[in-house]
Amino acid sequence: MLVDGRFIASPPAVDSTGTSTDGLELRPPITSADWERYYELRWRVLRAPWEQPRGSEKDDREQDSFHVGLWDLTGKPVAAGRVQLNSPMEAQVRFMAVDPAWSRKGLGSKILAELEAHARSRGAQTMILNARDQALPFYERHGYVTSGKAHALFGGAVAHVRMKKQLSGGANACRSESA
Repeated sequence: MLVDGRFIASPPAVDSTGTSTDGLELRPPITSADWERYYELRWRVLRAPWEQPRGSEKDDREQDSFHVGLWDLTGKPVAAGRVQLNSPMEAQVRFMAVDPAWSRKGLGSKILAELEAHARSRGAQTMILNARDQALPFYERHGYVTSGKAHALFGGAVAHVRMKKQLSGGANACRSESA
């Protein structure tokens, strides 16, 4: 939702524990400090638990991808994700991360919806991703289906499954944020 020129996570929500997610701002990283905090979240959630070095939370597609995060009132990202176009018709979700203190509050769903909307606006008709085993139910709830095995990270310690979803409508289905 666009409020005072800023994208705000919409609709305001209260999770099952009664914790409000109001006030989180849905937007890409903008400043160099934003980018630093964005990559730190990705490293902390996706790489540090397996003792991977800083820098492993990035790849060679960072510059040509769309990045989005949910930012708290202090300017700290609490959820993040990225989408890249693999071809004019296919997009890929990468590096989805939610701060463990904010998990199970619907933030991953908001990030995924924004990434899907962006991919549709660019004409993508199919979205793919490589999901960790524990994330399969999350993606299945969002309409993704298993389409094969994917690489395992960190010497086989973190298995992944390839998943796919047909995006309806391509660019014509893009929603208007100002409506």
